[in-house]
Amino acid sequence: QVDLVESGGGLVKAGDSLRLSCAASGRPGSRYTMGWFRQAPGRQREFVAGITWDGVNIDYADSVKGRFIISRDGAANTVYLQMNSLQLGDTARYYCEIPCANSRCLPTYWGQGTLVTVDS
Repeated sequence: QVDLVESGGGLVKAGDSLRLSCAASGRPGSRYTMGWFRQAPGRQREFVAGITWDGVNIDYADSVKGRFIISRDGAANTVYLQMNSLQLGDTARYYCEIPCANSRCLPTYWGQGTLVTVDS
């Protein structure tokens, strides 16, 4: 069993920045490939960004490329999502997940999600 705990969501204005964090706990000594999905009201959950356990491979959804940056502290199994130039369309609940680094993967573990609301 792996537990994921997200933090950092909130209400911001369009154009603002926000940083999400997710800490994974589970099997001692394990290293996880991790990522972020999001789900807006009335829409399907979608891939946002992912990063391999060693940080070598990173992928982003086209909608966030150039604005969001995913990073990680591998030793601590913590992943971050720096969200810049936030837009109204970024409003969603953001979920941390394991073990997907791209949109072609189906996550095995999910966090409870953190809500990001972008207001004009």
